Amino acid sequence: MSTPAHLFLIAGPSGSGKSRLMHASGLPCLRLDDYYYDADHPGMPTTSLGITDWDDPRSWDADAAMAGLLELIHTGHTEAPDYSISLSRRVGTHPVELHGSSCLGAEGIFAIEFLQRCRDAGLAVEAIYLDRPVSLVYLLRLRRDLAGKRKPPHIAVRRGWALAKAQAGLRRRALAAGFAPLRMRAALARVATIDAARRADSTATDGGPAPTSPADSLA
Repeated sequence: MSTPAHLFLIAGPSGSGKSRLMHASGLPCLRLDDYYYDADHPGMPTTSLGITDWDDPRSWDADAAMAGLLELIHTGHTEAPDYSISLSRRVGTHPVELHGSSCLGAEGIFAIEFLQRCRDAGLAVEAIYLDRPVSLVYLLRLRRDLAGKRKPPHIAVRRGWALAKAQAGLRRRALAAGFAPLRMRAALARVATIDAARRADSTATDGGPAPTSPADSLA
């Protein structure tokens, strides 16, 4: 029986570059934010601005996200929702495939809350908090939200300031939960190192030739 794929669970503030990290890694990735409830779902939380509080875990379907992740890990395939941030609802589905990879990622703003579920499910998890300066994250988030027309500009600005003020607390929660705080380059290096080790183990288990190291070429 093959060993289940190793999971990189990526947490961090909205706009910090979690999706960019996973894209740069080249690994298959499940976007946890695709599992938001529709805006008209019963019991959705609201903010002091009178809008849906998309930063409250109650706005997110954790059970469906876990079901999708487990299906992906154990079968190599899942159909994940396509969620429209601008429309605040699901608009379809898209396939996520492992393609035989020994590692995969899952990223989203609720990754901190999701970590314990992953541990309870017995998954091998590398928990990384993408740790970047508050001012940089604010600008990246604002640029993304305005370019993608996710929300009206005045909402994007006000929500951005609120998230910037909350970033230090988010970091404390992540570290307390067991996440390792890493900047972008360090996170990419960590993912690449573990992925290479897993691929080498898989090759050795399958009986194929083990990858050579620089030291081997000097022997």
